[in-house]
Parts: sequence; structure tokens; C-alpha cells
Amino acid sequence: MSKILFNEHQRRQLELNPNVASISDRAIQYKAEFKICAVQENLMGKGPSQIFIENGFDLEIIGVKKAKSSLSRWRKTFKTYGEQGFLEERRGKGSTGRPSSKDVSSEKKLEKAEARIKYLEAELELLKKLEELERLAKKRF
Repeated sequence: MSKILFNEHQRRQLELNPNVASISDRAIQYKAEFKICAVQENLMGKGPSQIFIENGFDLEIIGVKKAKSSLSRWRKTFKTYGEQGFLEERRGKGSTGRPSSKDVSSEKKLEKAEARIKYLEAELELLKKLEELERLAKKRF
């Protein structure tokens, strides 16, 4: 999360930029098309500051570090996933999303169910012991 806080005037100015998808007090979400274009221009030799300035961003507002770090992150994404990496949602570091239950074999489902049953049985035993201890404590007083 950025240490920069955007004021209302700065947020309005950034919202007018066609390369911005959304903006909050601390974060700018850029459009995928801009990210792809920026990475390709960077690979051809343009610097992050130059790319952002040419695309209508005021580096006084967003900061030079933000431009550099964003482009660095986008290059990694581009290297790993290509253009498709910017077009699909992939939140979280190295995330592949929640595993689909459709792809799970019946053996895995059974294994998971047995583990859950074992956990719930242990939980029930613990609750029974706790109730017994509470009853004993009440009898003593």
C-alpha cells in the first residue's frame, strides 16, 4: 500500500486520465491495455517516468517511485503470464485461485470428508470434557 495519500483534487485529475480504471485515497488501478502498452514500450527502451508522462500522468502527484515499482511489477507479470496476465483476475502472491471442487477426484473428496469428521469428533470430545469440568466446578462451590 502506498504512503502517498491523494486529495480530492488529485483523485479527480487522475480519474480524467483514460488509462485509469479506478482510484482510491492511496491506490490507482490502471487499465489492462495501458499496462500491456507500458510494458511493451519499456521493453523497447523507454523509462518508466517517460512512459507515464507520455500517457498523461503527473509524476508530482503519483510519484516517480510508484511509476517504477508499478512497471517493475507489470514486467514480472508479463514475463510470467504474457498479455493474458493483465486480462484475468489473479489476486494474491502467486495465486492460482481457489481449487475447483469439480476437478477433485472422489478419493480426495472422501479423504477431505474423513478429515473433517475426525476434526469435528475431536471438537465434540473437547466440548464434552469442558462441560464435565464446568459441572465439577459448580459442585465444589
